[in-house]
Amino acid sequence: MGQSSVRWAVLSLLLASVSFNGVAKAATCQNTGSFERWLEGFKKDALAAGISQRTLASASPGMTFDQGIINKDRGQSIFSQSFLEFSGRMVGGDRIPSGRRQMQRHAPIFAKIQQQYGVPASVIVAFWALESDFGTNMGRDPVLKSLTTLAYDCRRGDMFRNELLEALKIVERGDLRPAEMIGSWAGELGQTQFLPSFYNKYAIDYEGKGRRDLLRNSSDVIASTANFLQGLGWRKGEPWIEEVRVPASMDWAQADLGIKHPKTQWAKWGVTRTDGRPLAGEPLPASLLLPMGRNGPAFLAYSNFDVYRQWNQSLVYALTAGYLATRLDGAAQVQRGNGPVTPLNFGQIKDLQALLVRNGFANFEIDGKLGYETRKAVRAAQLKLGMPADGYPQADLLDRLHGFSAAAGASRARVRK
Repeated sequence: MGQSSVRWAVLSLLLASVSFNGVAKAATCQNTGSFERWLEGFKKDALAAGISQRTLASASPGMTFDQGIINKDRGQSIFSQSFLEFSGRMVGGDRIPSGRRQMQRHAPIFAKIQQQYGVPASVIVAFWALESDFGTNMGRDPVLKSLTTLAYDCRRGDMFRNELLEALKIVERGDLRPAEMIGSWAGELGQTQFLPSFYNKYAIDYEGKGRRDLLRNSSDVIASTANFLQGLGWRKGEPWIEEVRVPASMDWAQADLGIKHPKTQWAKWGVTRTDGRPLAGEPLPASLLLPMGRNGPAFLAYSNFDVYRQWNQSLVYALTAGYLATRLDGAAQVQRGNGPVTPLNFGQIKDLQALLVRNGFANFEIDGKLGYETRKAVRAAQLKLGMPADGYPQADLLDRLHGFSAAAGASRARVRK
């Protein structure tokens, strides 16, 4: 898999996962009004917010509209690979040996950073690898152009208007010049891909040179990423995920990221290490994570995994990043599970969501994404239909829901008669 396609895969996952606090504005919204008039108004607001005329003058040549950015945002494909498919692509190849070389090369910095922020080297390096292959693929788009375009656009204008203002603050502070701000078409910057607001909040000038450079300075990248993760709630000395073996007698309804039990309780229910030995360590609260249902791989997800999901709300991406970190620390390759798993494709997931909504199991946007809310509704449907409630849909659930919907429709028709 080439670097550009790797970066696109990760970026597609990131943007597909952005739901914030509510359903995203429909991608079919139409832009109205003059871009030039909008930009003039934005610049006035930027001046009122403390951005200097000098900074605006240096940034203005790059603050242009690009329909191609809108087309990319509208046309992004839904990332529907399973965890095993995605992790197989993203963790394979040279990623693990390259990551270990980075850990060895920067060992003194990582040691200091872990002492100060509590974040292990493997966790930082995994994000560093997935986001940009250690700085070799940070994107090719002028960030100011991308952010200006997306700020003007109707889809997520408020969010990107704020990010554009934050980007100007980066210039105002002297961290980066406008011409240096090359990144993703969604406006992310640096080797671990920070939106400008995160850059301003978490970036660190680790060597005291007077500017925070997440594009070229490895020390700044490492320290800033650790600072970001600590800011998201990272707990020093605690694990993030642990692959486990789960008995067939498990109460599958307990396998939910919203449900936590002490590790000792999972052990009482028969959860073991992958080699069958008893679970070890402190009785930390953990969730049972089944990314591909009861027949696929199984993990205990600890409180630090919540930080992964704040970094990126996509479960597949977050789990892959956590899994890569464990591999960098010496964990074995993930087991494939207890039986065959056939993931639903994009069209089938949309069909599933429509059936879940129609039959009262959910009320959400039908978007083809197998996210947390869809899995929650799947579990409710499985319980209603007397199926193992592992929250992972396969063709048998789709067939049962079609039958359930048809029976409900026939019942309603009899009532009307």
